[in-house]
Amino acid sequence: MTDATLPSPRRERAAQVDSETEDFAQQIADQVESFLLALREIAREADPSRAISLLLLEVSQVLLAGARLGAQTDFTPESEYQPDVGPDEDLDELRMRLAGIFGDLDTYSFVFDPYVPEVVDSQLSDDLSSIATDLGNGLRHFRAGNVEEALWWWQFSYVSSWGNLAGAMLNALLSVVAHDRLDIELVVDEEQVAAANEMLESDDTVPR
Repeated sequence: MTDATLPSPRRERAAQVDSETEDFAQQIADQVESFLLALREIAREADPSRAISLLLLEVSQVLLAGARLGAQTDFTPESEYQPDVGPDEDLDELRMRLAGIFGDLDTYSFVFDPYVPEVVDSQLSDDLSSIATDLGNGLRHFRAGNVEEALWWWQFSYVSSWGNLAGAMLNALLSVVAHDRLDIELVVDEEQVAAANEMLESDDTVPR
């Protein structure tokens, strides 16, 4: 979408933001939108065998967007009060679908602040919904033309909330994948065991 096709309020606000900041905001918005679309699709498919691996990828990618925001100088919103972009989206159905996918894996434990090591119990479904709410709020600001407000909100919520949640969740998802790949029951080959026993018995007959 070019500036000429933007709604009038957005054209006015975009003109006040330098092109480099506008391009950066667009990149973050694209990553946020991709994450939100993928999360809804994962919840809709409700396929536990694919959900964990897909979420591992999606959470990793949105954390990259967060890291880019965290590395920037603090963004400053245009006004003291947040512009009204409507209520948060109702994500209760999404949360319930995700909880059904995770089942017994939904509840996990993590340390929110490694410098204040207190173990917190949480639910993957709740935390994913919370992250989606924070990201969606910033996306609505961006689409309304509030570029600086969107960047400020994404950056602030990343540092204060969803960055830690996504990091803890990534560790939990990786733990599930690791257990699935590494906790393999040892299968004993009976022929190999018999051959080994024969070798041991043969050794016993050799004079020392």
